[in-house]
Amino acid sequence: MGMWQRMRGLFAARDAQLTSPEELLAAARQARGGSTVPVTNESAMRHSAVWACLRLRADLVSSFPVDVYRRVNGIQVEVAKPPVLVAPGGPQVRIREWLYSTQVDLDRAGNAFGIVTERSGVIGPDGRGLPARIDLVPLADVTVRVRGSEITKYVIGGQEYEPWEVWHEKQYTVAGVPLGLSPVAYAAWTLEESLTAQRFARDWFAGGAVPLATLKNTAKTINPEQARVAKESFNASVSNGDLFVHGMDWEYKPIQAVASQSAFLEARQFGNIEIARFFGCPGDMIDAAVSGSSITYASITQRNLQFLIMNLGPAVARREEAFTYGLVSGPRFVKLNSDAMLRMDPEARARTMRSEIDARILTPDEARALQDRPPLTPSDYEQFDRLFGSRAAVPPTPATGATP
Repeated sequence: MGMWQRMRGLFAARDAQLTSPEELLAAARQARGGSTVPVTNESAMRHSAVWACLRLRADLVSSFPVDVYRRVNGIQVEVAKPPVLVAPGGPQVRIREWLYSTQVDLDRAGNAFGIVTERSGVIGPDGRGLPARIDLVPLADVTVRVRGSEITKYVIGGQEYEPWEVWHEKQYTVAGVPLGLSPVAYAAWTLEESLTAQRFARDWFAGGAVPLATLKNTAKTINPEQARVAKESFNASVSNGDLFVHGMDWEYKPIQAVASQSAFLEARQFGNIEIARFFGCPGDMIDAAVSGSSITYASITQRNLQFLIMNLGPAVARREEAFTYGLVSGPRFVKLNSDAMLRMDPEARARTMRSEIDARILTPDEARALQDRPPLTPSDYEQFDRLFGSRAAVPPTPATGATP
């Protein structure tokens, strides 16, 4: 029986009340005897690799400008954004913060939820006003009731809401399941191992896992009372930096936590790589590359382009589609402008712009606008002519035989 078939059985056992795939998997782990370190959406973020992956993806997505367009005679024309794409959570929660928060929830739990508290006068495809304000809610407060593959109710903080009253984005979906999959749930075993190693490291270096040293009598076996006296004598001598005088029968041996002998360091290193895979981040972008591996790129632009296409691009496209069909009306569509991520170094950027100007793809004024500079003025052109000579068009040569 497949995993989701077993989950469906749990759905029925819970009167068709579903919290999230993560909680179902956690319940399954508890049925097998529990875990050393409980793994939840919150505890997972104590792991540096999880935090780095979530922060990287959310930082980038929230930095992309949100633009709205419509096509006029086949040309993409930018139009005004509705208020929900400027301050979706009201004056205190503007679009960048809102995008960051929802992307973190999507990446760690596969779902993001918000209550639609205001609607605009623009009618959407469902016959209701489009959302004008969406107040995000914590994942832990949300329970979803389903019938088959359809969501019938959302219960948020103990209060029931109809599906149209709730903004619900999801990613990592499978057919027939109305919720997105949770990377934290599926990475739980890897996270559990890493968090347990993290706890071991803390105890080890705090001196709680092993004694700091041993003092052994090599000539005879001593009883507990003799051991206590020897320990007190040793401590009394060395605590103030004095010498410890003994015969040939005592051997002092420090116990050191040598990194190469501590398996938890290796476990944590490779755990970071596995976690990065679950969260869609290359290991080198969160400083988790395996020792000995080497990946080189011709430029930072190529590295960012690969990350955008292979890792972040699909999530961006899904969000664009959700915004297009849920937040704007008619022929308008939403784009998250990822060009900022592909910024080149100044020299490469100048070469690219020059080639586009020479190919008549870009005008000089458009190129200057991309660099936040005003259009060239007549006095600017005159100065260029004085410095570099006029580049005015040469009159055509008269036809052969014609009088010049």
